Amino acid sequence: MTVFPLIVLFSLIGGAFSIIGGLLLLYREDIARKLSIYLLSFAAGTLLAVAFLDLLPEALEALLDQGAEPAGIFMAAIGGFLLFFLVEGLLFQLHHHHAAEDDDHCKDTHVSKAPTLLVVGDTLHNLVDGIAITSAFLISIPTGIGTAIAVAAHEIPQEIGDFSVMIHAGWKRKEIILWNLLPALATTVGAIITFLLRDKIEFILGYLLAGTAGIFIYIAASDLLPELYHVSRRDQLKKTIPLLFLGIIVMAIGITLAE
Repeated sequence: MTVFPLIVLFSLIGGAFSIIGGLLLLYREDIARKLSIYLLSFAAGTLLAVAFLDLLPEALEALLDQGAEPAGIFMAAIGGFLLFFLVEGLLFQLHHHHAAEDDDHCKDTHVSKAPTLLVVGDTLHNLVDGIAITSAFLISIPTGIGTAIAVAAHEIPQEIGDFSVMIHAGWKRKEIILWNLLPALATTVGAIITFLLRDKIEFILGYLLAGTAGIFIYIAASDLLPELYHVSRRDQLKKTIPLLFLGIIVMAIGITLAE
């Protein structure tokens, strides 16, 4: 199998996982609520492992092969980190700030607009995921597969939260499913566009991988890990923290075997 079918296949898998968690919430809310915190912990581990053990080393190797300064990977990683910080802030945090006001109209506006913002944010997020998956596959198939797995792993708990917001806003089940298909397909769209432009972006693949690592680190450090302490009781942490390390170990073994 050539690399392009693999890119399409794994980008579709990543996109599919972006709605699996939400569908589970729609049909079995009790199970989804119980599983989400454990999936969150495992996903954080996979993201950190892929970022530090796979993407950054591959980015360094790619830049060295091109004769570029290795310090560039750190700048690109910081850039990816800050990019998602700004995107999340512009799409969500500023809006949440207004929602915290006492005015009832602001609260109603937050409830009605939040799902729309989530759709926009998820679409952009998944486009970046698609770019990341293809960039990784263009370096090596094992790196691409590892990146796709990390993308899929963190999508399930994220979408459980997103679907919860839509349900709270009064959206109907069919509307929720329909409006989450667009972001899901965005992963494959981003992957295909990146593949078609591969000859023009080949010289920046190392930077793209490093930027992806920065994004993964941001998602794990600012979204997933803090959530573990926010929603977990002390006794639950004894169950969730091992899954964090399990995610790291599983990905580390997979990366090692693929080399």
